[in-house]
Amino acid sequence: MHKKYAYQLNAEIEAIRQCVRTAKGEKLGMRYTAIDLFSGCGGLSRGLMDAGYRVLAAVEFDQKAGETYRANHQDVELLVEDIRQVSAAKLMRCTGLKKGELDLLAGCPPCQGFSTLRARNGQSAAADPRNDLVDEFARLAIALRPKMIMMENVPALARYEKFIHFVERLSANGYQVISKVLDVSDFGVPQRRKRLILSASRVGEPRLAAGAAFRTTVREAIGGMLPVGKSGDPLHDIPTKHRSARVQAMIAAIPKNGGSRHSLPASMKLACHGKTSGFNDVYGRMRWEDVSPTITSGCGNPSKGRFIHPDEDRPITLREAAILQGFPKDYRFVVSHGKEAIALMIGNALPPKFIEAHSHAMAQGLAK
Repeated sequence: MHKKYAYQLNAEIEAIRQCVRTAKGEKLGMRYTAIDLFSGCGGLSRGLMDAGYRVLAAVEFDQKAGETYRANHQDVELLVEDIRQVSAAKLMRCTGLKKGELDLLAGCPPCQGFSTLRARNGQSAAADPRNDLVDEFARLAIALRPKMIMMENVPALARYEKFIHFVERLSANGYQVISKVLDVSDFGVPQRRKRLILSASRVGEPRLAAGAAFRTTVREAIGGMLPVGKSGDPLHDIPTKHRSARVQAMIAAIPKNGGSRHSLPASMKLACHGKTSGFNDVYGRMRWEDVSPTITSGCGNPSKGRFIHPDEDRPITLREAAILQGFPKDYRFVVSHGKEAIALMIGNALPPKFIEAHSHAMAQGLAK
């Protein structure tokens, strides 16, 4: 099929998807309630809402992430607090729910301590204090006793004692538990990203969604963006960091649509690239007809991964990164927070479409 017509067809498919998402929300009738722990800038909450849930409360420790969350979810009771100081009683007071009434408790405890990169660098995951936040999730889950529980995290978490103990505690308290490692690109997110997702239920069989038969490409996601600096979108128009003439020339010489620094002549390669055989994606271009690589906190920096635009001689913008993470194009970020803080929020966020698919599947279990 000619690319022009394929692109038009994919646009029509996306319109159909949106109608299906709307119908899902109407079918659920916003009947089901949720609380979002470790909410970040709101990716998980957005996914829950797109599936038809009413998110009643959220907890987030970081002030800047909390400001971004409020800018997009003004009807949610947001607690910008250390979750270790948040009690189940406080969450029940601010939501008006009693123990056992909440439909879904969802969250993604900070996962950097369990990352494969950290393990590859010889660092101890067990020593990272952030890993204790899995226990805080368990504490609130047992105290609130929701009908369902969802946890999302890095795949490596499944091997650690904290996660195994978490599952054991849920099972001992009457929950059936399943978990899988899935790629978010199989659920409409235009990005290659493997994640561990857990579904637990005390009112029926826990469910997770089946993957879609098609993927959303980089072209479908960001192919129609307006020129940087002229779009009127502050997040898309943030000036890129000044680069040396040598680095800019190197970026311009990297082949379009999927090329990498390995295609460059030796005279154009940076000295540091000859000292390691790893990190092959740095200074690489995305490919139009593929999904993007994993969007990380370094998504605006070509020295951190394959984050160069497929055609233009620049890294992707923060707006493009947010879209590739699955956020809608009008999702609000506070530009005054600075590029590094916003990139961190985007890289740490849960892809909304991934959460939407699984939370909808879980709600179908409640509807029986």
